[in-house]
Amino acid sequence: MNGTNLLKIALRALANNKLRAFLTMLGIIIGVASVITMLAIGQGSKKSIQQQISEMGSNMIMIHPGADMRGGVRQDPSAMQTLKLADYEALRDETSFLSAISPNVSSSGQLIAGNNNYPASVNGVGTEYLDIRQLTVENGDMFTEADIQSSAKVCVIGKTIVDNLFPDGSDPVGKIIRFNKIPFRVVGVLKAKGYNSMGQDQDAVVLAPYTTVMKRLLAVTYLQGVFVSALTEDMTDYATDEISTILRRNHKLKASDNDDFTIRTQQELSTMLNSTTDLMTTLLACIAGISLVVGGIGIMNIMYVSVTERTREIGLRMSVGARGVDILSQFLIEAIMISITGGIIGVIIGCGASWIVKSVAHWPIYIQPWSVFLSFAVCTVTGVFFGWYPAKKAADLDPIEAIRYE
Repeated sequence: MNGTNLLKIALRALANNKLRAFLTMLGIIIGVASVITMLAIGQGSKKSIQQQISEMGSNMIMIHPGADMRGGVRQDPSAMQTLKLADYEALRDETSFLSAISPNVSSSGQLIAGNNNYPASVNGVGTEYLDIRQLTVENGDMFTEADIQSSAKVCVIGKTIVDNLFPDGSDPVGKIIRFNKIPFRVVGVLKAKGYNSMGQDQDAVVLAPYTTVMKRLLAVTYLQGVFVSALTEDMTDYATDEISTILRRNHKLKASDNDDFTIRTQQELSTMLNSTTDLMTTLLACIAGISLVVGGIGIMNIMYVSVTERTREIGLRMSVGARGVDILSQFLIEAIMISITGGIIGVIIGCGASWIVKSVAHWPIYIQPWSVFLSFAVCTVTGVFFGWYPAKKAADLDPIEAIRYE
């Protein structure tokens, strides 16, 4: 019997039991839709993280006080005060692989303008911070080196701060805002950047001269970090080696001493976040894939029932010349058709669910073509694997016994 006839027989059998066929493929539909959605969310998050890191500058390097904390051991508070202004000045004056450098200190508190207030942090930075973080002043100007030298009470604010402190739409440049009772004059407004992939509002930012934050807000002589940019992404490793050499010299560390500072590159951050995202995506896809296994078991059970109900039909077909391989092929085709049809519906539902997640939750999604092809491949394998046993059982029936079956 040729393949066309077997396909017609399989289609006729499924058409005669539409509800049963739909209920059988329901597990496949749910499984495929879940896998497609989970992969789309995971890959979308990964691409969004990569884009955010690229926007931050792939050649950015972050230096923090204290030894590497990846071991999870709590350090003495004094270990977090190892970066000094002298370290920043040495890096600024002596390095040859850096294009920009900025200290970083931060103080949290309440911003007040008139009757409006907003909780925020004031970041003390240098003038090159905008270049390092790829920020742009949209209105007004960035504070100057003269402001840094005089510890001037000036600041540059983000769009979220503007919207909350000046809801009437007035121009904030030149206005006075208070932070922990200290007045700051707004000299500029940053161009809006929106939320990043980790849900952080990049516009809820206040920048001030680092000397102002250190002296007037925190009363400290140490830095909380230093941000730098390598000349190019390819020179990042050279830059980190140079930074390490200068800081170890400044801190008078012996060859046997561990670093009392931590250097992080954007490549390291990207690798870590991508690994975490890939792991979570794989776990979620595996959990969703359990539905495919459940759907496959459903196919096997329903096909087994179908073989039992159609025992006499099988016997009659064999008695008029149908071979065992014809019976086997017929039931396998039915199982595969159920799986593939369920897969098609599942892909459509999965794509729709992904679009809903993007539209309603504003979560980035990305549906890769290979995930769709993989779903169809898994559906085909599921149909063959779980349909084989009932199909083989049908093919092995004795024609005489099958005809006598009541």
